[in-house]
Amino acid sequence: MDSSESASVKKTEEKLKPKLFSVMKGYSKAQFIKDVISGIIVAIIALPLSIALALASGVNPEQGLYTAITAGFVVSLLGGSRVQIAGPTAAFATIVAGIVASEGMDGLVISTIMAGIFLIIMGFCRFGSLIKYIPGTITTGFTFGIAVTIVVGQIKDFCGMTFSGSPIETTEKIAEIFKSLNTFNPMAFLIGIISLAILIFWPKKLSKIPPSLIAVIVGAAIVKLSGMEVNTIGDLYTISSAPPSFTLPEVTFERVRSLVPNAFTIAILAAVESLLSCVVADGMIGSKHRSNMELAAQGAGNVVSALFGGIPATGAIARTAANIKNGGRTPIAGMVHAVVLLVILVLLMPYAAMIPMPTIAAILFVVAYNMCGWREIVNCVKISPKSDIAVLFITLILTVVFDLVVAIGVGIVLAALLFMKRMADVTEGHDWVYVDDEDTDPDHISLKKVPDNTRVYEINGPMFFAASDKFSYILDDTSKIDVLIIRMRNVPAIDSSGVAMLDKITKRCKKHNIEVVFSHVNEQPMHAMEKAGFTERVGRENFCDHIDSALLRAEKLEKTAANNNASRRK
Repeated sequence: MDSSESASVKKTEEKLKPKLFSVMKGYSKAQFIKDVISGIIVAIIALPLSIALALASGVNPEQGLYTAITAGFVVSLLGGSRVQIAGPTAAFATIVAGIVASEGMDGLVISTIMAGIFLIIMGFCRFGSLIKYIPGTITTGFTFGIAVTIVVGQIKDFCGMTFSGSPIETTEKIAEIFKSLNTFNPMAFLIGIISLAILIFWPKKLSKIPPSLIAVIVGAAIVKLSGMEVNTIGDLYTISSAPPSFTLPEVTFERVRSLVPNAFTIAILAAVESLLSCVVADGMIGSKHRSNMELAAQGAGNVVSALFGGIPATGAIARTAANIKNGGRTPIAGMVHAVVLLVILVLLMPYAAMIPMPTIAAILFVVAYNMCGWREIVNCVKISPKSDIAVLFITLILTVVFDLVVAIGVGIVLAALLFMKRMADVTEGHDWVYVDDEDTDPDHISLKKVPDNTRVYEINGPMFFAASDKFSYILDDTSKIDVLIIRMRNVPAIDSSGVAMLDKITKRCKKHNIEVVFSHVNEQPMHAMEKAGFTERVGRENFCDHIDSALLRAEKLEKTAANNNASRRK
């Protein structure tokens, strides 16, 4: 990528312009129909999830829908992604429940408004790219920790237990579960198991119809028709079908100051999850989101959500993926999803009173499983240094035992200290001879004969979580080459993010029938690649100890490719 292309990409990334205004230039009737259909399907998926997440957050069921309606519409209208669907997510459940329990609904509203303002400031200050400096081990750790807290919080309803107290902390809930084993309700447990079975096995047969909707309908029907003594939403909550209305709590300086930590936690989590969702969506549709505009839109969405009775919102990866799979390609789909949910709220919300609480618990169990990222943890344990693994598990444990503020704070400090140590360990001093002629390096690529259909890229410096995306330019042009040589003589260290980037590059090349050869991989990067199984996937014969042997290997592979092409033409 030349300097003009790089500047163009950078300019695009920094543009503070909603994607809606860009995509509408070539908007067609056919795409509008696809967006409407996708918006309706995503609304059906979001309906039971929004109710379940509201209950997990300790608020009334309709407040989950208020969030999906208001934040979902605003984020689609102003956001930096073509396909992002915003709404309540599992990541916020334990945080919101804790704020509501300790500060009340007014405290939650003020915290969410402040978080929204923080996000808007982050967007306008171009902080979108800084989110990548939160290491993957920390996000993986607190995500799994949140999943654990959700599961623990739903065991009571899944088993139909009755608690004597009102525990808030996860450890207190675990203790209360053991104390309340004698209140176990077999009928509630049966409904929970049936609901869980539907959620697990239904997608394998009829993936077009959301399994959560089927679980809700079947669970409600069984309880209603059989007369089972199982708590429903209507038994525990007062259901309202009123549309969102404007509310503004009393705000004082003292209250604002005390709620800053909560607001900061909500803002950071919303930023990380929304931008992660955008990155996933980009990979699915081959687009490029505007991270700073997305942050500003998430901020506006959270402010509006709080003012209209909702809870914190962010980009929902599962709903965004469903939008893409059903043909949504513009923000119109997200806006349709919000409008459809508003219609459902007004017309059908009273029927939500019939939904059994064990079914809600089962839905949240599946949500927790899908978000926990256990595969990333297994992969991290396999390929990462012990220090990275320690940061992951410390973050996980602190999230469960204490809260997300403590977990993220301690995790980032530990990761920063360990990173500085790692960089100090791999830094070496050299005597330099200052000359003008770069060809005094006997291994400079200009002194080598590179085969016609081979391209050589040299990576300099450590490949770690904050720098791995710098090497994505290698993927930009894969045309008219048979072999790609990646020269790594100046890469002293690599982490799991760096290995993941190289894996992405090799997979992309494989799709285009391009062989990848590595030259002069140092000891630590080679060890990390071996632990990840990367060397086996690429083929050990494609790891060469010197650029000369790498070029000979490329020449041999080019001849093989030429012979294969000739035989195919015959």
